[in-house]
Amino acid sequence: MFKEDQKWRIESDHLNRGKKSEYSETTVNAAMAKADSLNMITAKRIIQRYGFPGYSLVGEDGSGDFWAIIQHCDNDVPFQQRVLTLMGREVRRNNASGENYALLQDRVLVNTGHKQLYGTQVRVDFKTHHAKPLPIQDSLHVDAPRTDVGLATLKEYLKFFEK
Repeated sequence: MFKEDQKWRIESDHLNRGKKSEYSETTVNAAMAKADSLNMITAKRIIQRYGFPGYSLVGEDGSGDFWAIIQHCDNDVPFQQRVLTLMGREVRRNNASGENYALLQDRVLVNTGHKQLYGTQVRVDFKTHHAKPLPIQDSLHVDAPRTDVGLATLKEYLKFFEK
């Protein structure tokens, strides 16, 4: 699931950055939508059977890969919200990533029309390579909650997108 998810996101990033790809933008977008749809169906089955798959069930890599699939389930925000609740329980048990939980929390907030807490959801202007976070609840003090969950400062985080 994760490999297919990432394959199309990498191709999309290449196209956005003006790099060569063996696929057209139309093909990449269609393949990404199909992968997201199929992955969401499987993710729902996993959640129903196991809850959020934490480290003890699938290891750190497996848990992180599953979280990435959930990040891309934007067509079903109630499902993302359900997973966020389940993931929160695992984070409190030190059985899932607090960083990934923060990313999903911001994603859900943005997807429901709210300002984010951690500033993890950004938009990149691929012409200028400038990254800007979507609206943040407390932008002046955002680095404190970021640090609490193990995220880099917002300034450092934005530099990652501008490379």
